[in-house]
Amino acid sequence: MTTLIESNEHKSLREAVAAFAQTHPHTTNAEDNTRLWQAAAKLGYIGVNLPEAYGGGGAGITELSLVLEELGAAGNPLLMMIVSPAICGTVIARFGTEEQKREWLPPLADGTRLMAFGITEPDAGSNSHRITTTARRDAATGDWILTGRKVFVSGVDIADATLIVGRTEDARTGKLKPCLFIVPRDAPGFERRAIDMELNAVERQFELTLDDVRLPADALVGDEDAGLLQLFAGLNPERVMTAAFGIGMGRYALSRALEYARERTVWKTPIGAHQAIAHPLAQAHIDLELARLMMQKAAHLYDAGDDVGAGEAANMAKYAAGEACVKAVDQAVHTLGGNGLTREFGLARLITASRVARIAPVSREMILNYVSHQTLGLPKSY
Repeated sequence: MTTLIESNEHKSLREAVAAFAQTHPHTTNAEDNTRLWQAAAKLGYIGVNLPEAYGGGGAGITELSLVLEELGAAGNPLLMMIVSPAICGTVIARFGTEEQKREWLPPLADGTRLMAFGITEPDAGSNSHRITTTARRDAATGDWILTGRKVFVSGVDIADATLIVGRTEDARTGKLKPCLFIVPRDAPGFERRAIDMELNAVERQFELTLDDVRLPADALVGDEDAGLLQLFAGLNPERVMTAAFGIGMGRYALSRALEYARERTVWKTPIGAHQAIAHPLAQAHIDLELARLMMQKAAHLYDAGDDVGAGEAANMAKYAAGEACVKAVDQAVHTLGGNGLTREFGLARLITASRVARIAPVSREMILNYVSHQTLGLPKSY
């Protein structure tokens, strides 16, 4: 029943985060965003999923997704929560060396350091097997030398390091296998270029160039032969957290629409009394609640150590949340009419932002492929 009914502890955490989020103005610039991040970290929200032994809350993705959802529902989603504690923190906590854990987990938990995550390339999006960023060892020194490009990497300008997915050659087969490397932001040869996005978000997107970036041997995270396992250990939380991001955004848009529908009066009747307004809003609420249930299931499966079950549920949760978010935002804007496109009500910017929940980190079509093949057992066309 834990996936259906929240515990008292989770209810208390949800209420506390909601109250905290309501006391902060909407973050419209990097400075406000940083202050919100640090304030949330001080209360233990940013590192709630990280091990207690390294300064975290000792909880899981269940709790972290709850935090992100409530921040988003108040209009203050922190996109880097998906990246820094959920992906990077999880991978280091599960597979990092003791030295890597001591160096990175405490500052990731207390908000003093952030980490970005680079996997997507110009010619390799959902197909990670086409990643061309390579890492080779310098036989003389034991260093790693990375070469390649990454695109659509969030928050590189505010991150202290980026967890880069590269590929190394398997000595037995000669084939390339994925591996994860911690690349400091000031590493020689590591360059970034901001991508000119029409998306109105505080966190910027970057293209990265790695031109023979030399890293010490201990920059490799975990086992060189277990890179794929380690990669998916970070991608499942990413999908759960993206679902939380979408659900929070959808809830925020819906709350603004409900407020307007109760107050806006036409012919002496609040517009929310008309079924043409009320029913689509009710449906948006239902869709968001259903997506939340699948998100909670995915988070519980992941926290219980069921990576396979979590993979299926996390993909479904991300799909459901993306669809619910887009529909909720669309209906909210439509409810406000012309006012839905004004800066005053702050909904128009969500029209573009809500699409992110459908597109990233994996498109809804690729999720349908996953479910078709992995769950339903249908053959592949590729």
